[in-house]
Amino acid sequence: MNRDELVRQIRGKKTYLCVGLDSDIKKIPQHLLSYPDPVFEFNKQIIDATKNFCVAYKINTAFYEALGAKGWETMQKTVDSIGASHFKIADAKRGDIGNSSDQYARAFFETLNFDAVTVAPYMGEDSIRPFLEYPGKWTIVLGLTSNSGAKDFELQACSGDLLYEKVLNAVSRWGTTENLMFVIGATQGAEFENVRRITPDHFYLVPGVGAQGGNLQEISAKAMIADIGLLVNVSRDIIFSSGGRDFQAMAGKKAADFQMEMEKCLESA
Repeated sequence: MNRDELVRQIRGKKTYLCVGLDSDIKKIPQHLLSYPDPVFEFNKQIIDATKNFCVAYKINTAFYEALGAKGWETMQKTVDSIGASHFKIADAKRGDIGNSSDQYARAFFETLNFDAVTVAPYMGEDSIRPFLEYPGKWTIVLGLTSNSGAKDFELQACSGDLLYEKVLNAVSRWGTTENLMFVIGATQGAEFENVRRITPDHFYLVPGVGAQGGNLQEISAKAMIADIGLLVNVSRDIIFSSGGRDFQAMAGKKAADFQMEMEKCLESA
């Protein structure tokens, strides 16, 4: 899905919501455990309940890799279930020497057919370049993350700049606004105007709204651009809004609430 298509989806559905499928088998409703593939059944019902209110899904691969071969099968089935109607992100946080990154890119872009994959920039350009070489695919680079540990490195001064500023400045030259996004955590609200100054035209994947406490209105006001430029991810607040048999309905209600909030932000932009 290219940028124009993504923006059309956002404008048409009046939402820039990304639903995170952090589908922990220990947290899904107990009655699903009798299914042959409980996590896929959970995902399928969540997708059915939320697809009208979001434009993207983010699959956190850790929750699938932890289940071994069965988990990879579940991930493939989930990607197939989402189909081409929504932007599909593999939240895998890869990044390694070139030949390893070649294989990671092949795994997520060819074998599993994701639209985008998250990567870590620590090892430099050659660790990210293989992902950027795939036409029509997106590389989403960790820029300023929502976790408390961001202060350990990302928010440290480095030769006059904060380290995350150096990352944004350097990485933004490696790709284009058509194939490169940045992860910017919603809990870093105070930095969003600076982030937008450094990368004025890039899309951001924004986790941290919902359970982590990020403010949707603040982020939208500080970071939205002419073609929106935001995908705001919500995971636990939607998918685990209920642990009972009404989990599907409750997830749909939560997603609808976020969609309505985003529609207001779009109207006021």
